[in-house]
Amino acid sequence: MTGYHDYVLGLIPTFVLGPIAAASLVGLSVRIAVAVGGAAAALVVAHAMFVRGPVPSQTTTVTAADGVTADTTDQPAQTTAQNNSAVAPGGD
Repeated sequence: MTGYHDYVLGLIPTFVLGPIAAASLVGLSVRIAVAVGGAAAALVVAHAMFVRGPVPSQTTTVTAADGVTADTTDQPAQTTAQNNSAVAPGGD
């Protein structure tokens, strides 16, 4: 199964070598093509690392007594500030 990060790994050499090939066909400087391709590859890598980072899923499988299985995703715990904000001051 190919995912987003697999495509990114394929795009890195494409973004580096593609402008070099295009520059040689059009007649532009190879130095400029390397700089443009390297910058494009760096942007793709930065997006893959920081915008859509590889975060492991926290999915657990729960099996009921009747044999039915369900996948549940662990939700982050609420902080103390979030828990206290729902309580009225001085009330129960």
